[in-house]
Amino acid sequence: MSEPWFVTERAAVPTRTPTPPLEGVPAMTETVDRPTDPYAALPARPIDPARFSDEDTYAQTRLPVDLASTLIPDAYSSPEFFAQEQDKVFTSSWVAVGLVGDLDKPGRCVVVEVAGRSILITRNRHGELRGFHNLCRHRATKLLDDDAREVGHRNRIRCPYHNWTYDTDGACLGTPLFEGSDVPAGEETIFDQTAKGFDKADYGLLPVSVDSWGFFLFVTLAHDPEPLTTALGDLPERFADYRLDEWTAQRRLTYDVAANYKLIGENFMEYYHLPWVHPELNQVSKFSDHYRWQGPGLYTGMCTTPVSGNTEAGGWDGLSPLRTLGPQDADAGRFVWLFPSTALVVLPNHAFVLFNRPVAANRTVETAVLLTHPEAADDADAEAGIEQLAKFWDLVNRQDLEIVERVQEGLENPAYRGGRMCFRFEEPLHRFQNMVIDKMVGLDRVPAGDEDTMTRMFPDP
Repeated sequence: MSEPWFVTERAAVPTRTPTPPLEGVPAMTETVDRPTDPYAALPARPIDPARFSDEDTYAQTRLPVDLASTLIPDAYSSPEFFAQEQDKVFTSSWVAVGLVGDLDKPGRCVVVEVAGRSILITRNRHGELRGFHNLCRHRATKLLDDDAREVGHRNRIRCPYHNWTYDTDGACLGTPLFEGSDVPAGEETIFDQTAKGFDKADYGLLPVSVDSWGFFLFVTLAHDPEPLTTALGDLPERFADYRLDEWTAQRRLTYDVAANYKLIGENFMEYYHLPWVHPELNQVSKFSDHYRWQGPGLYTGMCTTPVSGNTEAGGWDGLSPLRTLGPQDADAGRFVWLFPSTALVVLPNHAFVLFNRPVAANRTVETAVLLTHPEAADDADAEAGIEQLAKFWDLVNRQDLEIVERVQEGLENPAYRGGRMCFRFEEPLHRFQNMVIDKMVGLDRVPAGDEDTMTRMFPDP
């Protein structure tokens, strides 16, 4: 078997010792790796922030998953790590920030935040997506409020401070003498001054790269970014039959979470916790029906198949499935974590998305969106089906957020220095944590996929 994608150099492996036989159990013919003192290899806390960019800091997480320890706890609790992560992870990645459907005509806009920076995304008069830093080129005034949905009158973006005006391509249209600039009557001559060496063509809005896939809007703050398709890897091919660009949002809900965004992601990526945290979900998404489902790309993926029917507590039924799906997709739920911070669930009859915006090392603002495919509108009881799905997902999500907040509390205890990965259940976490490490140490690479199309997470004994 080839080396895991994340191993650049074989790290030191704990001493091999024979496993003593248990009473009544035949002795093993192979030896297993057992570190004599698991904590001895883990860095003490707190870690010097200068070491957050050093490869050696993450040596135990770089090991193969069956030997690896979790990402350093400071990555979830240290304000210094959070600041570096915002700069190294979120400014260099394609971040899913919203829905294409919110920009359904020229002049529509959304205001989002990436790495603490306010970003304005709009459609220009030709129907093309455009992105800009949400600030005026004059004195850096924030142009549009966070809840803005239209750029303004006649598709013009006006600064509320000194009335500098821009179009939806970011071009500076003028200063106060520009038509409709609301210069007070009788005071035109006061404003009629010519600045020396000034050309408004040099003062357009500062651009940001934007793109889309399916129903997602993406932003990257990188100056010379790789194409979005590089980060997505094989996801567009895997989801081709779902026609995701046609799906529309039906419900939205925001949660304020007292936990690091990575804990939300890591909880989403594994089903080890499912029987104990989600008794209702465990009845419709059975523990034994999960597979890893990931190819090359900056994501982790898994699926549950077959999709089980609803119980009295609810479930994933309620709407008709998309008729154009092939047999595999028609009986499976797809779960994808889009690096760095977005969860995507696609089932045959609906989709569920979690946009996670890191606010601090121990706080995340999460927006949940329930979407449906275009054929769902033909269902006689579509509204009731959507409402049932929304209530079920809210139940499941609140259970998840309660447990990750408890994890956050434990991680902030300096006695905890890390834990062992559960190799069977937590390979997607290991994949994700190594993506984070790559960004922190300055490596630019995309992980390969599993060797099999679907790798059973819980093989038969």
